[in-house]
Amino acid sequence: MTEYILCDLGENLTIVFYRYRLKVYNSAMIRQYGVSPEKQKALEERLNRLGIEDQDVVEKFIRSGGPGGQRVNKTATCVYLKHIPTGIEVKMARERSQALNRFLAWRLLAEKIEERTLRIKTERQKKIEKIRRQKRKRSKRAKEKILREKKLKAEKKRFRKIRREELE
Repeated sequence: MTEYILCDLGENLTIVFYRYRLKVYNSAMIRQYGVSPEKQKALEERLNRLGIEDQDVVEKFIRSGGPGGQRVNKTATCVYLKHIPTGIEVKMARERSQALNRFLAWRLLAEKIEERTLRIKTERQKKIEKIRRQKRKRSKRAKEKILREKKLKAEKKRFRKIRREELE
């Protein structure tokens, strides 16, 4: 498994270890997500509001799989994040671009931490619960109620048929 390990040294310096090679970058260059500046700024503000620090998160770039062919199979487009204080882990390999996957992973991490700390239900969680309710089997009482209503409707229709025949 190919992976990068990022170490933030402060003073806008970041060290990247990759296959026994060492590279030093300016941290401002590292945190580019490949999205519009407005979205990037909104994400940064959200992370600051939640108190998520870069040094509290382990960020790895690993090989992705699935659709995308050689582009995802030979490059490290999948992003793995782990927030050490809470233990929340996120893995994002939805897009072919590493930068976009990185943005999506950070956004998902912020959403999960927000769910846990503020105890609010997000849109994603609401969708999951709605699908779970839809798949759930009906109770015996609910089935009986549906059958009663069906029989009532059938009786109404039968009476309408009888009246039409009488009128003709």
